Amino acid sequence: MPQVRPNHPTGVVLLFQRGADAVARVSWARSVLLHPVVARPGYWVATGAGLLWGSVMSLGRIRPDGGVIVARGCPRWSFGRGGTTIGAVYLTHHNLGRAVLEHEAVHRAQWRHYGLAFIPLYIAAGPDARTNRFEVEAGLSRGGYA
Repeated sequence: MPQVRPNHPTGVVLLFQRGADAVARVSWARSVLLHPVVARPGYWVATGAGLLWGSVMSLGRIRPDGGVIVARGCPRWSFGRGGTTIGAVYLTHHNLGRAVLEHEAVHRAQWRHYGLAFIPLYIAAGPDARTNRFEVEAGLSRGGYA
């Protein structure tokens, strides 16, 4: 997949891009951070945090659906855009279409692969979904971006 990046990043995005680039240049660091022994516990921690946040915000309305654990009925201020996946947990108010759940299942797989490194990598990929490589990989149209 070609590298997709924002045209003119600034602030935090630029800082995270530089950090991600620095780690990418050191092959052993990338190998260590993305090794399943390191990444998988990060995924579990993120999933635990997502379950805690989702349980509180959705008042316990949590169920597995479409490859993710859905916390529905969350207040709109408690997640980004139409919904946010943290680890295996998808937080949303009511954005539960099949295509969206497929899109969020790809984000779950990304969390599983990258662990907690997914946070700075996602930020480094930029705020515009059309140029964010993780959103592109998850499918812009399925995520409601195209």
